[in-house]
Amino acid sequence: MKRQEGILLAMFAILSVLTSFAFIFYSVGVITGGSASRWMVVFAYVTGGYGLGNIAVLSAAWNTRAKWAPEVHKLIALCYLGVFIMDVVKAGFNSGYEVFGILVLAFVLWTNWLAVKKVIQRGGSAENSAKSVRVKKKS
Repeated sequence: MKRQEGILLAMFAILSVLTSFAFIFYSVGVITGGSASRWMVVFAYVTGGYGLGNIAVLSAAWNTRAKWAPEVHKLIALCYLGVFIMDVVKAGFNSGYEVFGILVLAFVLWTNWLAVKKVIQRGGSAENSAKSVRVKKKS
């Protein structure tokens, strides 16, 4: 793997983890705040679920290079985006900020999916990595 690809991979992975923690932080804040409406609490649970799901899929992609990880992440991300759009439609479009928020969220979800895809495509195969770990343990 070239040095630039390694840096890009690390940046995508770190960005994905940071956005996941931001989603989880938002979720915990709303749920423990106590003054949110019932719909907002449900949305906070969905947001936290996406954040935890993204970390789980990214971790599986990192550890096993599972080929199913990008598809699972795409499913989770599209479901979350659908819930977000339903929330925006329920509240009503008052200005262009709602559309801007949807576009920003779609970009964040896309970069998280790209991070999972890049982690799987990183240099070497999973079998070679597992063999090298076993060899190092024996030494």
